[in-house]
Amino acid sequence: MKKLIGIFALAATFGLAPAQAANWNLSAEQPDGNYHTENARLFAADIDKATNGGLKIRVHSNSVLLKRAEVKRGVQQGMVQAGDVLVAAIGNEDPLFEVDSVPLLATSFEQAKKLWEASRKPLAERLLKQGIVLLYAIPWPPQGLYAAKPVQSLDDLKGVRFRAYSPATSRLASLMGTVPVTVNPTEVAQAFSAGLINAMLTSPKTGVDSQAWDFVKYYYDVKAFIPKNFVIVNKAAFDALTDAQRKAVLDAAKAAEERGWKMGVESTTADTKMLADKGMNVAQTPPALVKSFESIGATMLEEWLAKAGADGKAVVDAYRK
Repeated sequence: MKKLIGIFALAATFGLAPAQAANWNLSAEQPDGNYHTENARLFAADIDKATNGGLKIRVHSNSVLLKRAEVKRGVQQGMVQAGDVLVAAIGNEDPLFEVDSVPLLATSFEQAKKLWEASRKPLAERLLKQGIVLLYAIPWPPQGLYAAKPVQSLDDLKGVRFRAYSPATSRLASLMGTVPVTVNPTEVAQAFSAGLINAMLTSPKTGVDSQAWDFVKYYYDVKAFIPKNFVIVNKAAFDALTDAQRKAVLDAAKAAEERGWKMGVESTTADTKMLADKGMNVAQTPPALVKSFESIGATMLEEWLAKAGADGKAVVDAYRK
């Protein structure tokens, strides 16, 4: 309750009324050193410059304002004007938001970009109906497997407490024969130290951010899928801006998306090397594990299409074309 009171106080201070719409708060879930947050700060700086200080966005990193599960609703209700959050985190509301977390549907950045182009419009339309404007999205590096012991097949992971960070990854963990435990990015190191989790599937960037080498020694470059974060804004706050300010926001969002995709590619190379430099065993995925992920991916795609219906099929068909 105290946290919510503080957030509403910020909203009151910087408000959504037209006369006060020139000051926004953006809730970012990643730490300052993460390129998602760095990109958000560059986005804010671009807007500040383009509007001659007429619109200032304060980026609050590391989920200090809102946790991952709170961001979308917080933006929708005006607790904060903008938020940066994992797209698949709101998959419980609509399966279409989980399309980038279907294993092996898109495993390269080129494929992930095509999937985003195919899904962006329907996702933006869903958010707009809820009073939210979609500004931009950028990818995480491909998701790899972190484990304390060598893994040759799923048999080596049976019963392991496995980190999940979205509805899709919870389902994936179950199909792997592991026990899904929801853990936010900022809590990974603590969860491993406390024995809450013993393995995880996540990006090299999250591995570096959490200093994974302190609690696991093996990293397998599974390239299971490439999830994205998107930056969203309260529509009332956006509409309260002047025409010139709205244009500045959209122009900065376009630049942030282009820049963010490049940052994702660069992060993959640099952070995978960092894992190895810190003493982790970085390896390709064993053949038996590849086959298991292919089977799981086929199952999850079938399940996802059944949930997403005609809209989901249209997105996948457009992506595959």
